[in-house]
Amino acid sequence: METVIIVIHLMVVLALVLVVLLQRSEGGALGIGGGGGGGLMSSRGSANVLTRATAVLALLFFITSLALAILARNDDRPSSILDAAPNGATAPAGDTSGSGQGILDQLKGQSQPQQAPAPSGPQVPAAQ
Repeated sequence: METVIIVIHLMVVLALVLVVLLQRSEGGALGIGGGGGGGLMSSRGSANVLTRATAVLALLFFITSLALAILARNDDRPSSILDAAPNGATAPAGDTSGSGQGILDQLKGQSQPQQAPAPSGPQVPAAQ
């Protein structure tokens, strides 16, 4: 269903761009598009048809945009990251509950100097 609406939406967008580009310029600030000769789109009737076509295509554009937004909103995705988390994901990796070994206690134990193991192999005398 979503694919059909996307295809219709794209066709409406292309038609809307074409109809807007076919309309005659009203400004004439640059001196283009305001020629006096009778052309294909020079009569008022064709201007009214293009104006109505623009309005209809704009309405279709808004309808398809709203439909796509509603479909995207009602997708089967969770609304929150917390809703998607499994039940056991909130527990810490190391199960330290009740042992009195919090993260600060673990870090304190790591920061205390450890005794170096007894050296093995040939030793180099200390420099004086």
